[in-house]
Amino acid sequence: MDFPRGTIKEVMFNSSELAEQIELLIYLPANFSPLYKYSLLIAQDGRDYFQLGKIGRLADEYLSKRKIENLIIVGIPYKDVQDRRRKYHPEGERNEKYIRFLAHELVPYLDHEFPTYQMGSTRALIGDSLGATVSLLTALYYPYTFGKVLLQSPYVDHNVLDMVEAYTNPSLLEIYHIIGTRETEVQTTNGLVSDFLTPNRELSKMFTEKQFTYFYEEFAGNHTWTYWQLDLRRALKIMF
Repeated sequence: MDFPRGTIKEVMFNSSELAEQIELLIYLPANFSPLYKYSLLIAQDGRDYFQLGKIGRLADEYLSKRKIENLIIVGIPYKDVQDRRRKYHPEGERNEKYIRFLAHELVPYLDHEFPTYQMGSTRALIGDSLGATVSLLTALYYPYTFGKVLLQSPYVDHNVLDMVEAYTNPSLLEIYHIIGTRETEVQTTNGLVSDFLTPNRELSKMFTEKQFTYFYEEFAGNHTWTYWQLDLRRALKIMF
């Protein structure tokens, strides 16, 4: 079945924080109108979410069936794996600047350009692997700006666990979190093999103990888009 297609426009954004031009892929629903208000979903690994995750097509379907609220999706592509690691990894040299770009530059721009609710509870971040990691860290730093975070197989290390442990406002954040039971030997971009499952279970325990509004599931699969794409159907429904 074919649904009315939204549009995806490419915008180049000048970031002072990062001192570079950032490409944005902005999905607007088929019936977009400045008379309506929209929630925001900001995706790290932006091109992957549109091409591999087919998130635009999924939004077309759900919006036409009124299964989710009005939604604008903003994808932020990475330039290459080194650029991705520098910005997304908790110890990446551009990680803090990238997080500030999301909160201090991107959100004000989107609120100015589009009819958004301008409330944290209507802004979400999504990412897979390291993209999920930086999404979580950003939401923990700026819970009044981003009230929802969708984590698909996040990379979890002591930095992430320490930050969640120290976090004191769980009522501000709604978290969606999945990890695959076969993610015990994941080839990472720095050439190492890591166990993602064990630290994700530790993270999940922490989220539960701190009483976040929280959805968690372990799927029977590995660290690939095959599973993340299928999962998006449920993720969007639960969070929007």
